Order: sequence, then C-alpha cells, then structure tokens
Amino acid sequence: MPQYSATGRKCETETLAVLPSSGVSNIVNLHDVTNIWHIPLLLRDQRAHEAILKVLGLWCVGKVPQEPKLSEWTERASRFDKLKSPVRIAMVGKYTGISDSYLSILKALLHASVALDRKLVVDWVPSCDLEDSAAVETPDAYEKAWGLLKGANGVLVPGGFGDRGVQGKILAAKHARENNVPYLGICLGMQIAVIEYARSVMKLRDANSTEFDPAAKTPCVIFMPEGSKTHMGATMRLGSRRTFFQVNNCKSAKLYANANYVDERHRHRYEVNPDMVSEFEKAGLSFVGRDESGRRMEIIELPTHKFFVGTQFHPEFNSRPGKPSPLFLGLIAASSGQLEH
Repeated sequence: MPQYSATGRKCETETLAVLPSSGVSNIVNLHDVTNIWHIPLLLRDQRAHEAILKVLGLWCVGKVPQEPKLSEWTERASRFDKLKSPVRIAMVGKYTGISDSYLSILKALLHASVALDRKLVVDWVPSCDLEDSAAVETPDAYEKAWGLLKGANGVLVPGGFGDRGVQGKILAAKHARENNVPYLGICLGMQIAVIEYARSVMKLRDANSTEFDPAAKTPCVIFMPEGSKTHMGATMRLGSRRTFFQVNNCKSAKLYANANYVDERHRHRYEVNPDMVSEFEKAGLSFVGRDESGRRMEIIELPTHKFFVGTQFHPEFNSRPGKPSPLFLGLIAASSGQLEH
C-alpha cells in the first residue's frame, strides 16, 4: 500500500506487482489527503474492498458485491475540511512531549469538536512548567505554560500515575475553577480536582492523595481497599463498570440523555475517600455519579460552574467518529459557548 505526496512522484505499481502474492489490482496508492477521514473514501474509490474479497476467497462469481455505505463518512470528512472556528483546549499533563501518550483523548476531542463544527486546537502544557519552582528554574517555560493555560477556552487534565507534575495539575484545576473555565478531569484529573477543592475551598491545607503522600494527614484520595500495595500487576480496577447518576438534572446526566446509569471503562488503583464525601458535599462539591454500592465516587461536578466535571472512569475509550463521548462533547460545547444549546 504505497504512500506518496499528491504532488510527488507516484510509486510504480508495476514494479511492486512482481512481488510474490501481489498484482496490480491488489496495490492501492494512498496519497496525502486533507484529513485522515478521507482515507476510507480513497480506498473505496480504488476498489480496495473488492481486492480484499478476492484475496480472501469471498468473491462470489456472478454477483456484484454490495457497495460500502459511506455517505455519513463522506459528510463527516467534508465537514472536517470546512471547519474554521477554533476551540482551544489546554492539555495539562506530564507526557506532553509525546502526543501519542494521549492518543485516545486526542481522538475523543476531535470527534466532539467536529460534531460541533469547531476546529480543534490542542495546546500542550507540561504540568511541571506550571509549578512555582519552574518560575525560578525555567522562567521561559513557566511563562509559556501559563500563557497557554490562560489563553485556552477549556482545560483537560488526563489520567496518569506518580507525583511528578502533580502540583502543576492542581494549579491548572484551580485556575479553571476560579475563572469559570470549562474543565474536564479524567481519572487522576478528577482526583486532582478533589485535592485542589479540599485545599483551596475547604482550607484543608494538608489534603492529599496517599499515592503521593502515604502518611497524608487528610487523605482525600486513598488506595482502594481491595487492591494490593505489594503486587502492582493485575491489581487495578479495570474494564466496563456501571455508574449510577445521583442527581437527575446535573450536566453530566443531561449529556448522557438523562440516563439513569452509564457503562464506562475504568483503569485505576486510587479513589476518592468515601469517608470524606459528606464534608465535600457540604462545601459545595457534588458527587453526581457513584457505583452500585454508592460508596465509590465516579463523577464530580461543581453546580455553580459553567462546566467543571471530573470522572474516575475514562470516557475517551468509548468515543467514536460520529458518536462522540458525551462528556467530551460537553467540554467542547462549554468551551465554544454551545453548552446551553
């Protein structure tokens, strides 16, 4: 399957056709296209589906194979090309130098932005560069990171492990909360938002996760009781789990079409301390989604905020082109002034 620039020299298909098991009809050229969603259309136009049927012995002589139904895909690819109005999302993490580390999240953001006719712009913000120490050690990086964060229409803090850059993520959550900037925290990003709320709003200055400080005096995020602290393999809470909405008119439930529950995929060892939930709710933080037991917190919201949502699960894993994740749709909608619509 040769690749080349549309303006460059084409590959000689006849040369490739002499290779074993090859033939001119089995060679497809993929030249550069305006967006990746044109690739299936390019394959269709070169009858790649017919070549596959023949190679696999599925071609029925005398019968015309059904044409691929790509009308929705064609519309989607065309819409992508016409996007002009940008929406800027600050991605605050510690692996920002390798965008593939957050590939599922990038795709989920793209699915949502195209659905809302917005051109996605992702600003990569290394969380370490937001920390106070960076102002002294790497002042240029510090200024750049804060400039990107303050210039974003929305903020996303993805999942992760370890304590490097955590303080920067906390500062990003604080910036979004205090300035009414749309925020979506996923897994660790939700836990970060809880820690920040405890420290800044509830004045629990020593609030922390036992992942970062095992001896935390105010452990608002704790290791799950069923996990093992000595064997790290196969000890995570994984797979699709059911989350039940506790508040029917919250933003998250509305985005899920007022469903009573949702099934989303998980990947974590730590959770919000259930013994502190009542304190948080008295202080204004709402736990709108919980597991079937009612003790494991799955979704948080700030009711008075434009869009401040955290999830223990990973909604990006269920996002698809043409069927974006509801919570990513909410983030993009809030970031582009479309949430009420």
